[in-house]
Parts: sequence; C-alpha cells; structure tokens
Amino acid sequence: MTATTSPRRSDLDDLGRSEATLRTFLHGLPGVDQVGAEQRAAMLGTRSIKTTAKAWAIDLAIRMVDLTTLEGADTPGKVRALSAKALRPDPADPSCPHVGAVCVYPTMVPYAAEVLRGSAAERHSGSGVHLASVATAFPSGQAPLAVKIADTEAAVAVGADEIDMVINRGAFLAGRYTEVYEEIVAVKAACGDAHLKVILETGELATYDNVRRASWLGMLAGGDFIKTSTGKVPVAATLPVTLVMLEAVRDFRAATGRQVGVKPAGGIRTTKDAIKYLVMVNETAGPDWLDPDWFRFGASSLLNDLLMQRTKLTTGVYAGPDYFTLD
Repeated sequence: MTATTSPRRSDLDDLGRSEATLRTFLHGLPGVDQVGAEQRAAMLGTRSIKTTAKAWAIDLAIRMVDLTTLEGADTPGKVRALSAKALRPDPADPSCPHVGAVCVYPTMVPYAAEVLRGSAAERHSGSGVHLASVATAFPSGQAPLAVKIADTEAAVAVGADEIDMVINRGAFLAGRYTEVYEEIVAVKAACGDAHLKVILETGELATYDNVRRASWLGMLAGGDFIKTSTGKVPVAATLPVTLVMLEAVRDFRAATGRQVGVKPAGGIRTTKDAIKYLVMVNETAGPDWLDPDWFRFGASSLLNDLLMQRTKLTTGVYAGPDYFTLD
C-alpha cells in the first residue's frame, strides 16, 4: 500500500515545463510499501462472491474486455471474425452483453471497422463496441516521435476511437521524465477525439515506486487510461501492480478532479482472475471505476472462460471450451 496523502492541485501546475520540477514531484510521491501492497492484493483476492453477485460480475467483466489480437500472423478474416464475436460473444444467448472494445494493430483497424461501424465514416454510429489500436511503435516504443505521431494519426483516420500507446521505458528509466511527458502530450494531441491509453509496461519498470511515478506521469500528460502491459514481455498484469495503479488514479482524482481509467493487460485468463480484479477496483478506487468507461481487461482467452461460467450459471451445465470460437 501507499500513503494516502494526495498532492495538492497547486503542486501540479506547470509540472511539465522543466525536468527538475517534474523529477522533484515524481520522486516526492509517497513510496510504495512492497510488502503491504502484496499482502493487501493477496487478501482482496480471497474474497468470495455469491451466485447473484457473480452473475453480475461476469456480465460486467464481459463488458470490460478489450478483445485483443496482436500477432504478426493476423489477417483481415481473423479480425473480422473477432469483431463479430465482440458484438455478439454468445450468439445463442441474446442477453449476453457485448465487449468493451476490439484491440488490433493499425493496419487491421479498417477490417474491424467494417464489422463494428459498417465503414470508417460511420465509426461513431454507436455499436457500443469501441475500436482500439495500438500505436507509437508498439510494443517497444523505440521510434522517433514523428513516426509515433504518424502511427497514431493513421490509426485514427481509418476508424480507431481509442489509441493504446507505449511509453519509452528507456527514457523513463534513465530519468528523462520530460521527454516521456512531452511524447504523451504530443500523442494525445494526435488522437483528436480518440481516447488515449498509456501503456507503462510495468514488467520492465522494476519497482512499485516506478509504477506509481509512471502512472502519475501518464495522467499528468493527459492520458485517459493507464495500462499495465503490452502483453509482449514475460511479466504482464499482476494484482499488486494494478493495486498501485488504482491507488494512483484514486489519488489523482482527489488532487485534480479528473477521473482516469485503468487497464490491466496480459495474463488474465479466467473468470476467477477477473473477479479478483473487480473486487480490488471496488475496494481501492471505489465503485465509480466499476464501469467499462473506467476499467478494462486487455485479454483474448478471458472472454471464453467468462462465457463458459456465464452459461453454467444460467443453464447449470458447462458449455465446454469447444462451444465458443477460439480467438
């Protein structure tokens, strides 16, 4: 856990204008008690959920899924099929909610848009499923800023209404905080009306203190969401890391009045895992974050497990993994 003292609004003015000021602020944030954070995350993960609450939690988790495919072998047909599943995860059950978003590479956005929007020009027509694209030299983030901006603008132009950008971890770990801040600001501007999720790649940040600093940096620079991981490194989302990020968004809203979302991504595969995260959201940030506008799961296999558990609750029989399409 961390100390509960939040920075004051006056402390946040003009932070991005000098490296020294930004460094002083970020290193002045309360430190994270590693043992306390891990124990609290473990304790929250033991909470039991009763049948009625579990049914509600499963439907909420489905609505929070960013159904993702980010493979070099992705094809237009695969992305179209994934997008159709996003709209109707269980075609046999019209009461099953749709997911939060489809997340793909920029070159695959037009094919997802065909299914979700009908065409890029109709991307705001209201299917209810957002179209997210990774950008900014995903997953490494190692590219000139001009390339990152062009990557972002291209994805938005063909239909993305959410951008998942990666920060330059090398710059962050070297203490070049202003460089990271200015990149996020520039990418946010390139997003236009699209929402920006800032991927911290927490598995490469080494410490919980760095996770907290990167969370604040992403929010101060204008990120609409902070996201744990690309899913491309061995250590992805964990409960303690997500706890630290949830504390950060809670404290940021207390200091600024602006609410920012959280997206754990990578390694969340079962309904049991998802419910642990939802309990943590409620107990740490509060019920305002129990909404797809403020909390998402970056996942692929998670959706099928949620659907199997949902079928079990409604029919009393497990459908089995071969009943639903593989993503």
